[in-house]
Amino acid sequence: MQISVAMCTYNGAAFLQPQLDSIARQSRPPDELIVCDDCSTDATKQILDEFAKQTPFPVRVFVNDHNLGSTRNFERAISLCNGDVIALSDQDDVWSLEKLKLLEEVLVARPEVGLVFSNGKVVDETLAPTPWSIWDVIRFGDHEQRLFTAGEAFDVLLDRNVVTGAAMAFRKCFRELAMPIPTDIMHDGWRVIHDGWLALMIAATAPIAFVPELLIQYRQHGAQQIGLRAVLEADPDEVKKKSTFLGSVRRRNSFADDLHYLETLHERLSLHAAAFPSARALARLEAQLMHVRRRALLPQSRVRRIPAIMREIVSFRYYRYSNGARSAAKDLLQHIE
Repeated sequence: MQISVAMCTYNGAAFLQPQLDSIARQSRPPDELIVCDDCSTDATKQILDEFAKQTPFPVRVFVNDHNLGSTRNFERAISLCNGDVIALSDQDDVWSLEKLKLLEEVLVARPEVGLVFSNGKVVDETLAPTPWSIWDVIRFGDHEQRLFTAGEAFDVLLDRNVVTGAAMAFRKCFRELAMPIPTDIMHDGWRVIHDGWLALMIAATAPIAFVPELLIQYRQHGAQQIGLRAVLEADPDEVKKKSTFLGSVRRRNSFADDLHYLETLHERLSLHAAAFPSARALARLEAQLMHVRRRALLPQSRVRRIPAIMREIVSFRYYRYSNGARSAAKDLLQHIE
């Protein structure tokens, strides 16, 4: 098994060297490191070039002609990998020395698994530990882990992403299914980026495995493009308000975003259904699309909405594909413009 590491960099000189060193010290070294730099203006390129001279494995550095942004940059790095397995790397973390070894062991032992990911320790910009792991913050707890083990990872991931790109490795054969990675889909107010999209695509057609070990130090700092800062720094009072029944009813529905999200997934899986069978995932998407379309087309009159809402309640679709009674009440009480 050949393992490629796909790293993206952008003005990462302040934190890049420790991550490169941790990759170089892997007990199971990568067979190549592919780095795509997104037009850095600091010393990032010089650090990479110096590192490439010193490592026993090939390091190929590509500098983009223009700024692509995080998702497009990862897409390019992934496309340039030659290995059977691709592990993603951020520029500012630090890997456990056993990371690639442990992820590879899962993929060797379970040939049916398409993607494997680990937990990680959330640290501050100086690598000082915080009280949290990645799974604590993104809520990948016992319930979600049981669903993954039972083969229902797609259902979990359709609701929210729990797979951190910096902690994942996947088989290169799924690159054909997942790429190109769309950059225009939103879900639940968040833009779907490369890691969420890759995990969803692979989960639709193959099992996803996880290991509980803390295999990365996931650095959080003010300059990063992606991370957990938005979750960690959220105002607890605002979060509590939104989670109440009244707060839920007051929030506007984003049916257009939800429909685009589900339709994009359905279109991609349908396009590749011959090579990547995904009948269960497609059936789930079709049922959820029907539910969301019915919610989006409710009449303006609250009285006239009641029969349609009742049909979705009786069919349990509100409970399978929305937030149960809260969503039903929201559809009944909200003013439709």
